[in-house]
Amino acid sequence: MPTLTINGQARQADVEPDTPLLFVLRDTLGLTGTKYGCGIGQCGACTVLLDGQAARSCQVPIESVGTQAVTTIEAIEQDPVGRKVVEAWVGIEVPQCGYCQSGQVMAATSLLKRTPRPSDDDIAGAMTNLCRCGTYNAVAAAVRQAAA
Repeated sequence: MPTLTINGQARQADVEPDTPLLFVLRDTLGLTGTKYGCGIGQCGACTVLLDGQAARSCQVPIESVGTQAVTTIEAIEQDPVGRKVVEAWVGIEVPQCGYCQSGQVMAATSLLKRTPRPSDDDIAGAMTNLCRCGTYNAVAAAVRQAAA
């Protein structure tokens, strides 16, 4: 049974080694803020941070997580960058339906952790999560605000 570090806590999951991290988070550990979208790593609704880097959790087998720290939307405000991102998201009122927003916030946090002052091209390159409501302009504005 692998022991994972999730949101700063050691957690165990009695699952098969090839089980996607997404299903461990949602179904085994009850952390439902990470959403299931497409299941093929394209939409980004399932984005979490692995050692600070955005990862599509539907494509990460639990056996490959190893000692990497997993951060989910439930704990993103414990990170100073994540807190700034959430504040910008709320201030600009980015979400419409909200389904993709946890993944968007995680991707934005990862971007700002590695590129604190991103250009518009950096934002466009990193913010590849899909949004059925089309909040892309508001997402980019929130990233710029969080970086300011």
